[in-house]
Amino acid sequence: MRYTTAIAILAAGLAAAPAGVQSWRAADFQALGKQLAGKLNAQKFANEKIGDYGNHSLLVTHRQASGEAEVHETQADIFIVQEGAATLVSGGKVVGGRTTAPHEIRGASISGGERRPLAPGDIVHIPAGLPHQVLLGPGRQFTYTIVKVDTK
Repeated sequence: MRYTTAIAILAAGLAAAPAGVQSWRAADFQALGKQLAGKLNAQKFANEKIGDYGNHSLLVTHRQASGEAEVHETQADIFIVQEGAATLVSGGKVVGGRTTAPHEIRGASISGGERRPLAPGDIVHIPAGLPHQVLLGPGRQFTYTIVKVDTK
């Protein structure tokens, strides 16, 4: 799915709003989550950017398997859970960390992190520089919005 298609899906149910204001309905996210479920990569993950606002952006993410451990050195993440259940591991140290892009580190797992369950309606702030990883149990699905905020 292309960025413009995601915007069209999410904009379909919107009422007129003042210039610069965007809003989305829960049903819009559900529809986009279902579309993303049909477009999974080899890691059983798909996401779509739905907005870019200079120092922050919005992505809708759907996964059907655990993700890699991540560290965003210059971006904070805010997760807003739409559907499903997962475990967030944060803190600790990335195992087997490698740089995958400027200021981005990925690895197999996290050693010594704190675990917390995530469910629909939960919101989590992950500061820049903090290792984190989303873990899913077998057969689970998880859809969430990520607000990426540039901190530097």
